Amino acid sequence: PATRLEAGDAPAGLLDALGVDAAVEVLRARWDWLVVLEDADAVRALAPDHRRLAGLDVRGVMVTAPGEGGLDLVSRFFAPGSGIDEDPVTGSAHCALGPYWSARLGRSRLHAAQLSARGGRLTLEVGEARVGITGRAVTVLEGSLRA
Repeated sequence: PATRLEAGDAPAGLLDALGVDAAVEVLRARWDWLVVLEDADAVRALAPDHRRLAGLDVRGVMVTAPGEGGLDLVSRFFAPGSGIDEDPVTGSAHCALGPYWSARLGRSRLHAAQLSARGGRLTLEVGEARVGITGRAVTVLEGSLRA
């Protein structure tokens, strides 16, 4: 489902925990904060204090900026309070990032990259109520659960 964003004041310590002096914009999603930075290099260079991020009362923090080299947007997703310092590729975050960048760029089809160490590229199709997410994946484990 497409995730709505609302204007909000960054919680105390958020930008400090990310290691940034300023943000272009800070918005609140249902479970996360969205921090918009100036460019892809700023997102790539982040070295957040995961302990401090874990102290925020949210599932996670999305950080994004305009894309480069044929990409519409780049991002990273941190959720140390949920036990994940940095998620390599986060579908749920793109349910908020897609509508945000679609509105800014005036297009419904977007090319995104998550700039974690492992990283990944996604194509987003932003609709009124849903965001279609496609990309390439590698199966690393198969199994089944039995009751």
